[in-house]
Amino acid sequence: MGLEKIWVFGEANGDAVATITLEMLAKAREIADTVEVFMGADGDDYAEELGDHGAETVYATGDLDGAMQGVSVAAAVAEAIQSGDVDAPAAFMLGTTQDGRDVAARLSVKLSSPVITNIVDLVLEGDDLLGSEPIFGGATDVMTKNTSGNPGIFLVRPKSFVAEPVGGAEADVEDLDVGELGAVGAARVVATFAEESDGPKLDEADIVVSGGRGLGDKEAYSMIEDLANAVGAAPGASRAIVDAGWVPYSYQVGQTGKVVKPTVYIACGISGATQHLVGMKGSKNIIAINKDSEAPIFAVADLGIVGDVHKVLPKLIEALSN
Repeated sequence: MGLEKIWVFGEANGDAVATITLEMLAKAREIADTVEVFMGADGDDYAEELGDHGAETVYATGDLDGAMQGVSVAAAVAEAIQSGDVDAPAAFMLGTTQDGRDVAARLSVKLSSPVITNIVDLVLEGDDLLGSEPIFGGATDVMTKNTSGNPGIFLVRPKSFVAEPVGGAEADVEDLDVGELGAVGAARVVATFAEESDGPKLDEADIVVSGGRGLGDKEAYSMIEDLANAVGAAPGASRAIVDAGWVPYSYQVGQTGKVVKPTVYIACGISGATQHLVGMKGSKNIIAINKDSEAPIFAVADLGIVGDVHKVLPKLIEALSN
């Protein structure tokens, strides 16, 4: 028997529910009898997809008209619970995103509940829900338990769980009243910028090709992009070349970048520092190309090519282009 109820913070990308939300719903179904969603949007727009992934009810603020998610959603949820309009869940699950972090922090203050961060798994032991968090650069995991007596707030890392629809009925939608926020609610998002990309998104791609310092210089990164284009992959990068300014931060794979779990991950000129391995070691098949036969990346690789990326990649791109 699982927990009585878990609330999952729902986020959206345009007309679709964000992948991180669907991933959390999959785990929530395993550990709770009832799964519900709370979100700062028009719940009717997403009720069908959320229901298909196991959510029974969506508590929604409606369109926030550019208001900050953290301020509005946290205030609405806290008021609904403290007033008795809704029963508090046993726990909250939120994605480790900008909005997820903001909502979690504000909920923590309003409900006197702790935030347990960097979660990659949730385990039910009796009536206790424990969060698994990697430490020492991902070398080991520790289990953390909420002992406050209030609902725990768990910030979950993307790609920790696999999103799986269950064919559930469209979720019911209930209104969350934001109420008067005063000066704290005055901030508005007046413009957004989305980086243009012709290929698949890095954290959703089935194939990822990443480059590291072994490429030698910024211009050589074009080989990574050419190979990615040849196999329909998303280009990625190690922290070293992001810090060097060769590619934008949005390309970074690793503990402080994006976590990816593609079917195929191709690491080119990447030594395999722990910081990078944390972000890609869950890939189904790992191919490593490095001229140093002792590079740590080979320890996790399913296929290793000991060679100079400047010689291997052009030949590989040529073969794939024919």
